[in-house]
Amino acid sequence: MKDIQTITTLGALRESGYQPRGVKDELRANLIQKIQSKAVIFPGIFGFDDTVLPDIERAVLSRHNILLLGLRGQAKTRIARMLLHLLDEYIPVVAGSELNDDPMNPISRFAIDLIAEKGDDTPVTWMHRNERYVEKLATPDVSIADLVGDVDPIKAANLRLPYSDERVIHFGLIPRAHRCLFVINELPDLQARIQVSLFNVLQEGDMQIRGFKLRLPLDVEFIFTANPEDYTNRGSIITPLKDRIQSQITTHYPTSIDVGRRITAQEANIPAEQSSKIRVPEFLKDLVEEIAFSARESEFVDKKSGVSARLTISAYENLYSTAERRMMRNEEDKTTARISDFWGVVPALTGKVEMVYEGEQEGAHVVALTIIGAALKKMFLQRFPNPAKLKRGQERDPYGVIKAWFAAGNKVDLLVDLPNNKFYQELEQVAGLRKLVEASKVDETEVYTFMELVLHGLSEAEVLSKEFLDNKWQFKDYLAGQLDAEDDDDMRDLFN
Repeated sequence: MKDIQTITTLGALRESGYQPRGVKDELRANLIQKIQSKAVIFPGIFGFDDTVLPDIERAVLSRHNILLLGLRGQAKTRIARMLLHLLDEYIPVVAGSELNDDPMNPISRFAIDLIAEKGDDTPVTWMHRNERYVEKLATPDVSIADLVGDVDPIKAANLRLPYSDERVIHFGLIPRAHRCLFVINELPDLQARIQVSLFNVLQEGDMQIRGFKLRLPLDVEFIFTANPEDYTNRGSIITPLKDRIQSQITTHYPTSIDVGRRITAQEANIPAEQSSKIRVPEFLKDLVEEIAFSARESEFVDKKSGVSARLTISAYENLYSTAERRMMRNEEDKTTARISDFWGVVPALTGKVEMVYEGEQEGAHVVALTIIGAALKKMFLQRFPNPAKLKRGQERDPYGVIKAWFAAGNKVDLLVDLPNNKFYQELEQVAGLRKLVEASKVDETEVYTFMELVLHGLSEAEVLSKEFLDNKWQFKDYLAGQLDAEDDDDMRDLFN
């Protein structure tokens, strides 16, 4: 059937040996072919190889309608759109048909009448698979007419037909998705009475339109997406509808830093002019992902709402932009991103985490800094000894020289826009800091990154005091920091 899409009439289509098949059979047959040829079926989807994707493949092989259930930012819609590539590249359609009628098996009055009139001379066009995808975001105002259809009085008047004639019907999205993939995002947002309208098409494969005796034997692959939080928040999927969706597949967030990094690197929009001038150490790329993990574990964040992968993507882009802004203000040609640049990442967090009551009391900015601090502490303890677990008198304190330097009244001010040379000077002045980092055998290009990490890590472990003041991170002796905080409280009490 070479160049079959050059066929333009029903008679020529019959002579070609073309055999029609349903959309679910198309998906199944093409998936089998891809599996046997070991082709990549879902390119760009990471972390689901052993969990979600096998479930989807089994559902397609079973010819099931699918419900993708998961928190926000778990690639549900992207996966649904990728199923489009399992359809045949082209299918024949009766020319002018509103319902994508198969010339061999027409369902609409228009196509049936046209074939009866012209027979083998019925014109045939070819529909590309990219045109066979219909997506609808479920909202409370979606009506049955939107999905199924209703009488169109304007059409009735123009054609001079009575309302009893089925030709006056304006078909909704589902009938017009005949022989297509139809995706409904955020299914629980559909009102219960609207969900009821889906029963017939899911179970019996047909759809009734009110006031008419016709039954449309639709051929549609349904893919629904939903957030489990919606079951108790904005709405719910009614039980009879869930019962008719054959496969419910649960998605999840990345389970490792490596998977998160692959997703972020793929999705982040980093222009060449940024990436060529700004170096982001591998450690900071890991830190961006660890922030998302820390947010999902934070007591201030609503775990039912989830923390989208969009958080790390925005954070990564902001990290580049913060370093770029600093570089331009200091008239430098190149720079390396720093931990202190993460102050510019805060806006990527504050709008993407839904907080519980305690988090709202703390405030979005404070919660964001707390989450970043928790991520820094975890990564610090992966590379350096835990200051809280050092046994007194049994081993040498690796942080002794650093603590003594700060105890002598010294402090470090890391301004957010500090030029490179002054940034290095601030870190180099801390006695014992470089020696500690070099003893951990880090790469020479990463030394200053880890010197800065030690300061943040010791402050998170309450060995040093850290405070964000206006436009700088200030590190000093922990006891001195506590005394300064008490003095500030006393002054506030005095004037109140």
